[in-house]
Amino acid sequence: VKPDVYILGKALGGGVLPISAVAADHEVLDVFTPGSHGSTFGGNPLAAAVSIAALDVLVDEKLAERSRELGDYFQEELRKIDHPAIKEVRGRGLFIGLELKENARPYAEALKEQGLLCKETHETVIRFAPPLIISKEEIDDALERIKKVFS
Repeated sequence: VKPDVYILGKALGGGVLPISAVAADHEVLDVFTPGSHGSTFGGNPLAAAVSIAALDVLVDEKLAERSRELGDYFQEELRKIDHPAIKEVRGRGLFIGLELKENARPYAEALKEQGLLCKETHETVIRFAPPLIISKEEIDDALERIKKVFS
């Protein structure tokens, strides 16, 4: 599946400034004529400079590749946890969902008590979204905490 439009935000500002962007091909964006669409804070030069720097970091430090490699490892290790409440592990890169057969909140709270922050979402999914700079050792530490909760 290839989307017609990409909406970008949050990380684009490098955690420093709010910025968002819309990206699409000419077929989609040509519905706007130059100057016909804008916003109060659109085109802020400082935010644009910060976003360029943030994108440079993503490319220079190969964070997308790291995310894919470490995410594959994280998911593979999560799949090894044998617990009747676990239904499925899925994700893309380091954006990972652990779907349960029951309510996820008690597990998310137990993980918090173990020092691991995550987010329960859609009632039965625990979402893990660690920073792209996480190390394999930090993932292993998180996995030990997850295993403790699911033991």
